[in-house]
Amino acid sequence: MSGPYRGLLVERDGPVGWLIFDRPEVGNAMDAAMLADLPRAWADLDADPDVRVIVNTGNGPAFQTGLDVRQLAGDRDALREQSRRTKRADLRISAWHNHVGKPVIAAVNGVCAGGGLHFVADADIAIAAERAAFLDPHVSLGQASAFELIGLARRGAVEPVMRIGLTGRHERLSAARAYELGLVSAVVPDARAAARELAEKIARNPPETVRLVKQQLWRALELGLTAARREAAVIAARSPLAAPAPASQQELLGEPPCR
Repeated sequence: MSGPYRGLLVERDGPVGWLIFDRPEVGNAMDAAMLADLPRAWADLDADPDVRVIVNTGNGPAFQTGLDVRQLAGDRDALREQSRRTKRADLRISAWHNHVGKPVIAAVNGVCAGGGLHFVADADIAIAAERAAFLDPHVSLGQASAFELIGLARRGAVEPVMRIGLTGRHERLSAARAYELGLVSAVVPDARAAARELAEKIARNPPETVRLVKQQLWRALELGLTAARREAAVIAARSPLAAPAPASQQELLGEPPCR
């Protein structure tokens, strides 16, 4: 790791890398320093050969609450740069923005608001703590939200995402409702512990094959169904069997618990 990172903790625990928002006093909002260091933090975890899965979470009662508008208002250069990146669709804050190839789990431990929704929309898997809540206050400030909600709409139905965008800071989506709508895949008492357990399961699989599965599913969102399947078929044909063949179907299937 090339640290230190400002406003972030970047750690490794066995095969699991952690990118943790660490500005709990301001809801883990992104100031100029965090915005500058996020691309390097993602790149370092993606390049670490010992990291197979990345978990993204927050310290304190919030997960991520978007831009630190107070700090950025006093840093005109940083605000101008972020505005330029937004206009050019060149954001560099989430794993997707930074072309991270390893699986990323968003462990939403608390409130997720505004720009924080990027990290849910752009994760490969999102799980939420029971106390988590989701909202987008942009419209209440006279701003039209675009990137975050468009990405979030790809995870589930459009109508509830539209409701988040239109109600702004006047309504929050609960973790339980987010699960019902397919925006997160699980609601758990402890998001960090559940994410670690899930990451360790994923890490048992061949890393290059895992990377290919992730790559092709994201590609399928960009391509049409037929084109995506044809491309995936070519890649599958070129993929060698990376693990020993099982002795039987029973060994292949195992007896994992249903979730």
